[in-house]
Amino acid sequence: MNLGFVANLSVLANAAGGNETFLQELGRRWESGQAGMYPIAVCLVVALSIIIERSIVLFGKASINKEGFLRGLKKHIYAGDLDKAINYVAGQKNTPLTNVIKAGLMNVPKGQEEVQAALDEASLRETPRLEARTGYLAMLGNAAMLAGLLGTVNGLITCFEAVANVNPADKATILANGISEAMNCTGFGLLTAIPALIAFSVLMGRTQGLINDINETSVSVLNLIVANRDKFKNLNIPASAHAEE
Repeated sequence: MNLGFVANLSVLANAAGGNETFLQELGRRWESGQAGMYPIAVCLVVALSIIIERSIVLFGKASINKEGFLRGLKKHIYAGDLDKAINYVAGQKNTPLTNVIKAGLMNVPKGQEEVQAALDEASLRETPRLEARTGYLAMLGNAAMLAGLLGTVNGLITCFEAVANVNPADKATILANGISEAMNCTGFGLLTAIPALIAFSVLMGRTQGLINDINETSVSVLNLIVANRDKFKNLNIPASAHAEE
């Protein structure tokens, strides 16, 4: 293969590709990758589903302004009004953080040990919901790379078989198809694996940040309750809070 042949191939590729849309190009490359593309596609679809679902939960549903929430709660605790403190938390956005703090406040009449136990129990219940499914992204990224490697190996096997056994007139076509299969599988495998691994790191960082917020706020609220327990005028759990549980 000389430089003139490579140059001619580049010109032909540019001429053919100029009239192709992105989807047509994608479809052509998919066809070139042959059977090795299917496991990569499965990894891609599952990874995208997890990324979208976890992003909605971690950056939307589970997100709350921790400082603003704590400022509002402190006013009621400093005033010694447990009913208003519980109702304030119950009226906030339903997040793992508010669920944990609410569980602690509901047990204030039972004493400090019960508050601590309730906070710990609620944290153990909410943490797995934050961590759910994110870990699969690392596995899917690795699986996509390995599937791409498998397609690459299959394409190279096709090339070597062509060199060894095929009629010389057909060698060029089979070699080109084998190399195309190998390169496209490698490319699609990497295009699936890289975003999956990046998303894994970002989502795990967000998850850890939310867990840290829960732990920090739980300790702050427990300290506030202990320091201001003698101010509480109503240590009966309100019926309204029970209804919202």
